[in-house]
Amino acid sequence: MNLINNLLYDMVYHSVPLILAVLGGLFAYRANVLNIGLEGLMLMGAFSSAFSIYIFENYFIGVIIGIFFTLAMGFIFALFSITLKSNFIITGFGLNILSASICTFLLKYNKLANINITHIVNVNQLKINIPIIKNIPILSSVVSGHTPITYLSFILIYLTSVILYKTQFGIYIRVIGEDEEAAKSVGIKSNQLKYASILIGALFCALAGINLATERMALFTDNMIAGRGFIAIAAIYCGKADPFKSSAYAMMFGLAKSLAINLALYAGPISGLFEMIPYLMIVLVLSIVSVSECKKTRLRGFY
Repeated sequence: MNLINNLLYDMVYHSVPLILAVLGGLFAYRANVLNIGLEGLMLMGAFSSAFSIYIFENYFIGVIIGIFFTLAMGFIFALFSITLKSNFIITGFGLNILSASICTFLLKYNKLANINITHIVNVNQLKINIPIIKNIPILSSVVSGHTPITYLSFILIYLTSVILYKTQFGIYIRVIGEDEEAAKSVGIKSNQLKYASILIGALFCALAGINLATERMALFTDNMIAGRGFIAIAAIYCGKADPFKSSAYAMMFGLAKSLAINLALYAGPISGLFEMIPYLMIVLVLSIVSVSECKKTRLRGFY
């Protein structure tokens, strides 16, 4: 029972940054912009929030500054990829490299191996224990004892779906993604909507980075995102850019990470091998989805 509780809690714990990155990437993806820079945006959110808390010794100032700098990075990506017509993929990779370089440089410049803010941020105080539910086995692991951004991320899944499918803004974004020239012909300002989509994505990635570095561990380490941005892109692809489906894939990868950590506790010397599980899961899921899509395409061609 204890193992199951740990697995479920860790699944939610590790899914949150992925869900937020997925929802952020969804808006740009729907607007026909593949934002490869999710990794760099998450890293900037994590670093700038932790570093600001370290300097100002205030959690809320750190969160605000973290969001500001991540939005600034998102604006840079939008400026180059939309206004200056650069290649989305190259610009995204450039953004990832720029974010990683800034973080590494500032850590070395300040002679820091990492940014430890445990003396400022009490992680346990940020957790919300829901009355009654916290005493129910299994359910408490899934629902209770998580941080504010964790609960916000699940609310945002529903809000993202409403925005994309029930509002004029979301409909325009989807129209741009399906046929941009047709959208322009009826007066839809595609560039402005693309900017908005990328900045919304940057905001969500900032929350993902803040959740990783400040809410969960009160610690920033270099390159701590560890490929989560690319996992989010894989989840978007597998879920066909639907908020609920893509988030479900994000939780699947979160479960894989949870399995890797909990099984490693019983593995002894070979525990390091279990770190491969989430990445093997990505390859497996992408392969299955790709094969399925190929079969569907062939069947359409046949009929």
